[in-house]
Amino acid sequence: MDKRITISDVAEALGVSKTTVSRAISGKGRIGKETRERILEYIAENDYKPNVIAKGLAQSKTYNIAMIMPDDCKTYELPFFQTCMYGVCEVAAKSDYDVLAVYASGNNTKNLERILENNKIDGVILSRTTVDDSITQTVKKKGIPFVAIGSTEDEAIVRVDHDHRSACRELTMKLLKSGLSHLALIGGNNTHMVTQRRFQGFTDAFKECGMEPDSELVFLNVEDTDAIESITTELVKKGTRCIVCMDDMICARVLQKLQREQISVPEDIKVASFYNSNLLESHVPSVTTLEFDVIQLGKSAAEVLLKLIENQPTKEITLLPYKVSIKETT
Repeated sequence: MDKRITISDVAEALGVSKTTVSRAISGKGRIGKETRERILEYIAENDYKPNVIAKGLAQSKTYNIAMIMPDDCKTYELPFFQTCMYGVCEVAAKSDYDVLAVYASGNNTKNLERILENNKIDGVILSRTTVDDSITQTVKKKGIPFVAIGSTEDEAIVRVDHDHRSACRELTMKLLKSGLSHLALIGGNNTHMVTQRRFQGFTDAFKECGMEPDSELVFLNVEDTDAIESITTELVKKGTRCIVCMDDMICARVLQKLQREQISVPEDIKVASFYNSNLLESHVPSVTTLEFDVIQLGKSAAEVLLKLIENQPTKEITLLPYKVSIKETT
């Protein structure tokens, strides 16, 4: 058929009401087994696809989910969130869901509050978790299904994350066991839960080896390029044997600074990163990193959220695997 059939066409062809057809499609409401089977058979034969708006009205759904994007994220962080959203959209589309990008931060939740108040979405994915997370509290008050990407202080929140703590512990252990006992660490914003989990993994490795990290070689809340370069210079002067960077941007800046100063990696100093991306993939020498599948992270978050929307059982936490890639910089 060239013309797409409607719910009215189905009802007229079978001599039933539109309400009966709607009940057969949604699986809700009282309807005889034979009638339901007859309607579903006709729909299958005629390739009927219910309009999403009509389907939503029948099931009291909007068929929209929101992905909360931090409006204070840096330019270098955008590829992570974009890649993650790609995974979310891929899974959502298979269930006829659209994904709304909603920008918010701890100091600005107006966009999120407006969408929640207007009942425009069926669920929420939080793309970043922080300490004292006001966005999480805003969503919780609304009582709408939501999933956090990342760890949280509230263990009751359903969350999907890579196992950052174990990953960072394993990479740090490999460096320590190779004889690099005095490791330096440069990390980003300590209010981000991912920063805290990575730091915990770093310290876990030292404890497991009966050691403690040198506090004079640990720098957190470092996000400014000038600060990264200044710390790198300081660490070189101290004779540091290996600089561990908490993310790809910090690592890229450290490598650039070392290259400008004609300090050879790995001969003069070794470098590793707790996160890999296209910022590091083409670097020569190749960089020792932790590998995480960001698309799968988005897919898993969407799959869990859709289960919550359908009131299906889910695990409180889903931890995804990682890969330790030891390469030339160490």
